[in-house]
Amino acid sequence: MAKTKSPAQRTCIGCREVKPKKHLIRIVRTPERDIIVDPTGKANGRGAYVCPSRACLTAATKSGRLAKALDTEIAKETLERIIDDVQVLLGDKGTK
Repeated sequence: MAKTKSPAQRTCIGCREVKPKKHLIRIVRTPERDIIVDPTGKANGRGAYVCPSRACLTAATKSGRLAKALDTEIAKETLERIIDDVQVLLGDKGTK
């Protein structure tokens, strides 16, 4: 009998809910220490996951959980760029 593989689960750093990996957005600190939004989920580097909602992204950035998860300090300009990148990625799909 073949076992069915369950989908990979990750925790959103904004709301702390465990969800399937494919339902979350990955933010990555690359080996060059750049911070990018990874829509493929395959970029090399240390990653953190956030729900596709502005509320979770805001909670993750304001609480400092994003910086802690990526193990780096994040400049205000970089945070603003990440928020903009996620909002562009979300388009109309993002919830408030």
